[in-house]
Amino acid sequence: MNINSIRFFCTAFIVVASLTIISLERLFPYKKGQKFFREGFFQDFIFYSLAQNFLMGLFISYLTQFMDDITTLSRLRIISGFSVWTQIIFFFVIHDFYIYWFHKYQHKSKIFWRIHEAHHSNTDVDWLAGSKSHMLEILINQTVEFAPVVLLGAAPEVAIIKGTIDAVWGMYIHSNINVRSGWLQYFINGPEMHRWHHADKDEESYNKNFGTKLALWDWLFGTAYLPENKKPSFYGLSYLNFPKNYFSQQLYAFRKFTKDDI
Repeated sequence: MNINSIRFFCTAFIVVASLTIISLERLFPYKKGQKFFREGFFQDFIFYSLAQNFLMGLFISYLTQFMDDITTLSRLRIISGFSVWTQIIFFFVIHDFYIYWFHKYQHKSKIFWRIHEAHHSNTDVDWLAGSKSHMLEILINQTVEFAPVVLLGAAPEVAIIKGTIDAVWGMYIHSNINVRSGWLQYFINGPEMHRWHHADKDEESYNKNFGTKLALWDWLFGTAYLPENKKPSFYGLSYLNFPKNYFSQQLYAFRKFTKDDI
């Protein structure tokens, strides 16, 4: 299968996966009565999911190419001897391990929390909420994720497949689906753990469940939170008057620090 066919297949897979997740939210909702067109829906979809992701993807690809032009690392083809799926698994695990620790640090750092607030600002968590992240957070995380793919000489389809996994998994863990993963939740992250991470600051789970794709890190490092017969009382940042406008949300990260900041 050539690269264009892979790109088409992955795009189609994302569309089908999103429609499936949306349907499951309607059929088996965790939070009953949650509106599909909830507050901020069109802003999250148009500005964050479509426009920002597209523009940041272009910028990061140019930045990565610039890094490669300077270092010429990709010519060494360090990882090219491995199969494509071995490369995908390698980058999947390494990046997920990184994102666990960086995510945890964001919740402790006054500076890096500022570029993570946007992701926590929605009062409804659904399939689209995962796309809402400050552009600087996207810049950092996706450069760390995709630059090594190019610089280590991975196969070109690795970045496409890896990006597809990111998109689908992000929709899934933020979805409003009443999922019960059982023992799998000790290894693979799902909405039943991640929704607790998006609970209001007053919840004890607020600084728990930092894993993205693998819940394994939270169980290994003592940050897992999954109570039985209990639901989050509120999602979002009730202590913060977060702006409604996309551009104001981007600028809000640079406001003056106060005693109310984490």
